[in-house]
Amino acid sequence: MYLKSLELLQFKNHEKTRIQFSPEINCFVGLNGSGKTNILDGIHYLSLTKSAVQSSDSLNVQHQKDFFAIKGQFELAEKKQLEVRCTVELGRKKQIYQNGKALAKTSEHVGLIPLVLVAPDDTELIKGGSEGRRKFFDGLISQLDHAYLDQLIRYHHFLKQRNALLKKFAETGRRDLTLLDKYDTELIELSKELAVRRNELLKDMATLLQSHYSEISQGQELVSVQYETEALREDFAEYFKSLRKKDLITKNSNAGIHKDDFGFMIGEHPIRKIGSQGQQKSYIIALKLSQFQIFENEKGEKPVLLLDDIFDKLDDLRIAQLMKLISQHTFGQIFLTDARPERSKKILSELGSEVFFFPIHDGTVTSET
Repeated sequence: MYLKSLELLQFKNHEKTRIQFSPEINCFVGLNGSGKTNILDGIHYLSLTKSAVQSSDSLNVQHQKDFFAIKGQFELAEKKQLEVRCTVELGRKKQIYQNGKALAKTSEHVGLIPLVLVAPDDTELIKGGSEGRRKFFDGLISQLDHAYLDQLIRYHHFLKQRNALLKKFAETGRRDLTLLDKYDTELIELSKELAVRRNELLKDMATLLQSHYSEISQGQELVSVQYETEALREDFAEYFKSLRKKDLITKNSNAGIHKDDFGFMIGEHPIRKIGSQGQQKSYIIALKLSQFQIFENEKGEKPVLLLDDIFDKLDDLRIAQLMKLISQHTFGQIFLTDARPERSKKILSELGSEVFFFPIHDGTVTSET
């Protein structure tokens, strides 16, 4: 599977951009702010129906315009063709089309085009709060398992409803505990099921993470992910209900998988506390490579790989190890960005792969194969 072409219309700083790609390596070069990362984000939309950068779709509409559109032509297994189109019009619902047919739900599309993104701010997965880590693992599982994605959507729907009900209780002084019980039942059961799937993923990932970390860092440290959840407790239902008094006071739900966290460990300690900058970068790359391999193992094809500004963010050792994997054709189609054309040309010319270079200036792209 690979992306043959991409069209961006009124998307961020791209007024009207059309690009034909190599099935191997595609490198976008230009100054910071020229629009390199925006192209990767357009590809991200075609896979996951959302931006990797902005939380609101409307923020991706070009200034003083009222819509954007992204279209990609993919070649799948056995040379089957797939056209994916994403449109966002201000004030209207986002729409995804497959070969011209509008999907009833954007979630139907997630997982069809597996994708892995390695971005400059990935170390925030280590340094930042638990929400980012939950989003990463939920996004990973959702690309593999539609049932999980549907359950996750249901979970957040009921969580939103329950929290609104708790606030209403506080405002009105009236309590409909029968309705609260119904929300509790849904959230308890969904938490248990979602936690089991998260736990299964981490078991699958454990060996891969250690292997890739050792390969990238050439280090001997033991690394792991520890799943921190209450939802796998045998008495989770009782635990959930025991917090009702606190929920009524805080007007918030204090138990459930939205409170889970994932501990990134080196040895027996959190890597955010004792890991060096190099160890943290190696850990993140190993995590993303594990994601890549899980997708390949589960789906039988290599996902699209996006590498944003990696030459600036990694040291020579880690770049060399990553380029070694690329030269061994470990990956499928690759898209990467670099602000220094001479550097990327030197590094990529040594790989023996087909490389297309695309200079970008102020949202305008030219090809230079």
